[in-house]
Amino acid sequence: MNKQITRSADTASQAGSAGDYDVVIIGAGINGAGLFRELCLQGIKCLIVDKADFGSGTSAAPSRLIHGGIKYLETGELGLVAQSTLERNLLLRNAPHCVEPLPTFLPSFSYVKGALAALRTLAGSTTAPRSRGALLIKIGLWLYDVYGARHRVMPKHRFLFRKAALKEMPEITPRIVAGGIYYDARITRPERLVWELIRDGLEASPGSHTRNYAELESANGGVLAFKDDQGRSFAARPKIVVNAGGPWIDRINAGLGEPTKLIGGTKGSHILLRHPELVKSLKGRMIYFEADDGRICLVYEYLGLALVGSTDVKSDDPDNVKCEADEIDYFLASLKSLLPGMHFARSQIVYTYSGIRPLPASDATQPGLISRDHSAPLLPPTAERPFSIVSLVGGKWTTFRGFAEEVADMLLKQLAAPRRQSTQMQPIGGGRAFPTDETSRKNWIETRSSSCGLSSEFVGRLLARYGTTAERVLAHIRNFKGEAPLEHVPGYTTGEIDWIARSEMTTHLPDIVMRRTTMAIEGLLSRSGLEEIAMITAEALGWSEERRRQEIEMTIELLETRHGLRF
Repeated sequence: MNKQITRSADTASQAGSAGDYDVVIIGAGINGAGLFRELCLQGIKCLIVDKADFGSGTSAAPSRLIHGGIKYLETGELGLVAQSTLERNLLLRNAPHCVEPLPTFLPSFSYVKGALAALRTLAGSTTAPRSRGALLIKIGLWLYDVYGARHRVMPKHRFLFRKAALKEMPEITPRIVAGGIYYDARITRPERLVWELIRDGLEASPGSHTRNYAELESANGGVLAFKDDQGRSFAARPKIVVNAGGPWIDRINAGLGEPTKLIGGTKGSHILLRHPELVKSLKGRMIYFEADDGRICLVYEYLGLALVGSTDVKSDDPDNVKCEADEIDYFLASLKSLLPGMHFARSQIVYTYSGIRPLPASDATQPGLISRDHSAPLLPPTAERPFSIVSLVGGKWTTFRGFAEEVADMLLKQLAAPRRQSTQMQPIGGGRAFPTDETSRKNWIETRSSSCGLSSEFVGRLLARYGTTAERVLAHIRNFKGEAPLEHVPGYTTGEIDWIARSEMTTHLPDIVMRRTTMAIEGLLSRSGLEEIAMITAEALGWSEERRRQEIEMTIELLETRHGLRF
C-alpha cells in the first residue's frame, strides 16, 4: 500500500486539536478532486472531505462522454465550446487509459428546419429549437471543427446526404435526409479517474489529507468539525473553504452559516442494455439524435453494452434520485423510432442510473437552456467567520481541469502563493507513460508479463483497466495467488480485489464494485459474487462477520433501489 496515502488518511482522522490547512474542500466529486490535485501540485496544504465515497454523487452519473458541447453552439455559449473542445483534446492526451475517441453520427430529419428558432435562441429566446435541420447541423459541425483546432488529435467532420448516410448506418430510420460524422470522446471509468486525481494530489503534497464518508457537523470560530460514519470526529482550521458539493452546495453553505440559492439542478438518467444487435449496428459510433419531442438523446457502446441517455428534468433531490419508469419508457420509445427494425424491451436493461446536474439557479423555461458553464462566487471572511467560502457552481466532466485551474489561480492569489506548474499537459494517474500505439502497448505488456510471470492476456487486461497503475497491481498480484480468478465475477481476480481493498481507500463494499471497478454497471454481479468480493475485502480490512454481512445487504439494497438490479 502506498505509505504516503495511508499516512494522509490516518492523520486526517485524528481527533483532538484542529489541523491547520490552507484550503479545505468539501465535496470530492470531479470538481473537488480536480481542484485538490491542482492545489496540491502548487504546494498548497489541502484537506478534501466527502460525505460519501470519492466520485459517488453526480460525478458517477454522467453520460460518460468527454465532449466539446456541440449543442452549446445553439445557445450561444461559444466560450464554453472553445474551452470544452480544448479540454477534450487535452484529456485524450493526459488520460488515454480511460478517455478515447468516439466517432459520432448526427442524423438530420429535415433540410432547413430549426434555423430561425436557433437565431431566436442566440438572441435570448427561452424556447429551444425543436428541429435541427441539415443546414443547421452542417454549420454547427464546421464551427465545432474550428473551435476544436487547438491541440487537435482527431479528424474533422464529414457530412453525408441521405443515400450515403444510410449506407454508413443502414439500421437507422429512412426518414433521415442527411447526417454528419464528427469526433468526440468517451470516458470508460469516470469514478476511477476521480480517485486517481485524489491520489495524484496526495502523492504531490505530503501535508495534504483526504477523508471520505465524513460530514460537516459545525463551523464555529473558524474551525470546521466533521464526523465520519463510524462516529469518529476530526476538525480543521482553514484559511479558505471551497464548497464543491455539486447539487448539495446550498445545503453545505447553510451548514457553514451562509444560506445561499446557487443551484437549480436538473436530473439526467441513463440505461444500459444488453443488446448485441444494437451494439454491432453502431459500428463503434455514438448516435447523437433528436427524439420525436425535440430533446437530444444518445446511444453508444460502453464496455460491451449499449448506453442510452439522457433526460433533462428540473429536480433538487440528489439523495433519492433514480431512473424512473416513465424515463425508461421514453428511452425505449426513442430507440424504436430511431431504429425501427430492432426490438427493444425492459428485459434487455442490465443497469440504470441517474444524477442531479449542479447547474446554476435559473428561471429558464426549458432545462436544456440552463447554462452548462461554471462559476466560483466568493463570500469574503466576516468577523464571525475568518475564512472565505468559494462555491463551485456548474461545470461538467469535460472542463473540470480548466475550471480547477481558474479557481486555483484565484485561491493562489488570496494565499499569496505562486503557481509552480501547469497541469495542461500533465498526465493523470494511470495515463502516465501509457503506451498509446499498438507496438509500444505490445512491448509494455510483454515486458511486464515476462518480469512478473503472468500471462500477456492478463497483463493486457489490467493495462486497459488501470493504465500504467497496472504495474502496482501486478506487483501485488504476483505475491497474492497470481491469476486466480473470482469464481462468480467473470474477468476479475482475487488479487485485484485484495489490492483495491488495501490500496485505494475503500471503506464500503460499493466503493469496490461501483467505483474502483465497473463490475456493477457491466451487469457482472450476483449475490454469490458479492459474497466472494466481501470475503476478500473483509480479510483485507479486518471486517467482522457481522460487518461483512451488513455490507452485502446494504450493497444489494442500493443496487436494487437505485440501479434497477435484481438479486
